[in-house]
Amino acid sequence: MRLARVLGAIGRTCITAGILILLFVAYQLWGTGIREAQAQRKLENEFEQRLGDAGVVAPDESAQGPGPSPTTTTPGPPPPPVAEGDAVAHLSIPDIGVDKIVIEGVALNDLKRGPGHYPDTPLPGQPGNAAIAGHRTTYGAPFNRINELERGDEILVTTVQGAFRYEVSDQLIVSPSEVGVLDDFGDNRLTLTACHPKYSARQRIIVVAALVGEAAPAPRTPASPATGAIPGDGETEGGSDSGTGDGSNGDELSAGAIDGGLSGERAAIWPAIALGVACALIWVAAWLLGKLWSKWPAYLLCLPLFLLMLFFFFENFSRVLPANF
Repeated sequence: MRLARVLGAIGRTCITAGILILLFVAYQLWGTGIREAQAQRKLENEFEQRLGDAGVVAPDESAQGPGPSPTTTTPGPPPPPVAEGDAVAHLSIPDIGVDKIVIEGVALNDLKRGPGHYPDTPLPGQPGNAAIAGHRTTYGAPFNRINELERGDEILVTTVQGAFRYEVSDQLIVSPSEVGVLDDFGDNRLTLTACHPKYSARQRIIVVAALVGEAAPAPRTPASPATGAIPGDGETEGGSDSGTGDGSNGDELSAGAIDGGLSGERAAIWPAIALGVACALIWVAAWLLGKLWSKWPAYLLCLPLFLLMLFFFFENFSRVLPANF
């Protein structure tokens, strides 16, 4: 009898752990999109304000007739430098349903809010190789279907200098250390980067698109050449997933080579522990209430509070873990 109770307790524990793991996976795939959507709404308002201040009218894609979208014919002057985390562009890729605000920066916290512009590359629309990174499976997954882009597909970008149209010209798979894809090739292009394959940071998928029409004026000081490694979805520059590289080469992706990147955020450890304890207390309270009152009504009463607390626990717990893809 005692053995049966022990085995029963172990079984219930394993089932509970399995359910929690499944819920955490669901949070990673869909729950992270809630925070990304909130950030995108804020960034959209910020970017619309910047466009208004610059006198630029964003193109109405819903009113766009058949045929290719126009490219701005009179680009504006180069904007002043933008702080990391600020909105810099509106990115639209109709063929794969992308409609996002691009922020400045490709660090872990930047890509949680939307696609990020590589600071060491020109802004979209300017001469040279403008580059943007994005998630494929978490935090809104803006580049989830990037592999479906084909030659000739449109990529529309609006900045404070105007609206610009690119056409996809190439797609390739490279290692994370192939930073040469971010170099200036003497033409005007847009480079999109993301982790490959999905749910992994083992490689990078690169989509190259050529600017159609006139480029916008560039700042007098050219962008610095890219160094290190291509950040993946949620990686800091020069970093990668822990499964690639041995950490001995700065150009290879290694979790040990990053501070505050793939190694997670130590500041989130204690909030995660506190929220985990709170979830456990709610669970125990529901069990005790079920003993004193009625089982299912007690569980239904405590379930909304438990799920809410569990969401915040997952949010902080994911910050402790390595970066998402």
